[in-house]
Amino acid sequence: MNTLRIIFMGTPEFAVPSLEILVQNKFNVVAVITAPDKPQGRGQKLTPSPVKECALKYNLPVLQPTNLKSPEFQEELKSYHANLQVVVAFRMLPEVVWSMPAIGTFNLHASLLPQYRGAAPINWAIINGEKETGVTTFFLKHEIDTGSIIFQDKETILETDDAGSLYERLMHKGANLVLKTVQAIEQGDYPSLPQSEAMEIKHAPKIFKETCEINWNQPSKKIIDFVRGLSPYPAAWTKINDRVYKVFKCSHSDHSGQSAFDSELWTDNKTFLNIKTADGWVSIEEFQPEGKKRMSVSEFFRGNKL
Repeated sequence: MNTLRIIFMGTPEFAVPSLEILVQNKFNVVAVITAPDKPQGRGQKLTPSPVKECALKYNLPVLQPTNLKSPEFQEELKSYHANLQVVVAFRMLPEVVWSMPAIGTFNLHASLLPQYRGAAPINWAIINGEKETGVTTFFLKHEIDTGSIIFQDKETILETDDAGSLYERLMHKGANLVLKTVQAIEQGDYPSLPQSEAMEIKHAPKIFKETCEINWNQPSKKIIDFVRGLSPYPAAWTKINDRVYKVFKCSHSDHSGQSAFDSELWTDNKTFLNIKTADGWVSIEEFQPEGKKRMSVSEFFRGNKL
């Protein structure tokens, strides 16, 4: 049996259950690497990452390098004599870092690789109308998200899911897969299968504000999936009367009588707000007008008109 000495690398909330499950199952996490504290909020107070908060709760040593290539950081990393590194939602590692442990470095990715390699797999799976996704553990190598697969676990994407609800489920499913992977590595009995390049591979590039604008000339289903895939963050947006509105939730509208309307927008200024699409109408249910909080359309109409 290996005596594992694990270094854990991660930053956001998504990585926290993976770190906790290893500590709670008595694995020897010798250090945690996370992003430097960031100024947040009105007072720009320096705030630790969720992973740092979790590490401190368990009295684990924390390293917060600004430069992963710096010789000082790499020397410090070596001093922990880790034989396995576990990466969950961290940044790209230089080869000198991921190749340091004898067993290697594995990553948790929130898709069924090779599909949805990239920075935003949860968003893109919903935007593209997928019915299924999952989580994958794989060994790191040069090209991003291409290393040999250890384990995968599937997750159904529900019609009612948005990126937020799917993120929650994959975060916990991923933690269980990280535990299963570390247990198998400890036993010295684990698969390591090259990713198939035979199929058409869909990618999950980083999402930018400009690419979140809703294109109303598309079919209704595509628009609804686009909104779901970006909700609650970073949020799809559209302009109505020259004001920007973030859109969090919308649905098919079956107002068949609306075809008589030439306008692109139809509302009673009380309960509904419908926008014309390539093949019908979509009803906006929840949005956020510029400078205001997120609200339902009927809440908005209590004090405003369009």
